Amino acid sequence: MDTLEHQKATDAVWEPAKFVEDLRVRMRLGAKGRLVIPAAMREALGMGENEVIDLRVVDGELRIATMRERLRRAQERARKIIPAGVSLADELSAERREAAKHE
Repeated sequence: MDTLEHQKATDAVWEPAKFVEDLRVRMRLGAKGRLVIPAAMREALGMGENEVIDLRVVDGELRIATMRERLRRAQERARKIIPAGVSLADELSAERREAAKHE
């Protein structure tokens, strides 16, 4: 890859950010669809090397999140519908013990 090609592959235009949530970058997609997440964004999202991430397309946008964040959101939603003091793990174990009695 010559210098010009390398420059085009790594072009990023930063827009000023007031808050971490306002980080924005405009980039070119690299060879074979490669995309480099800038360090400031990885840091803001708590992403580390070899981090497992979740990619999804929502309303025509690519959304990227760590699995840790997806789990946090799922737990938050579950807390809204599961009564306080209820352990789903305990309920599942009880159901399995009951089912095992009838086998």
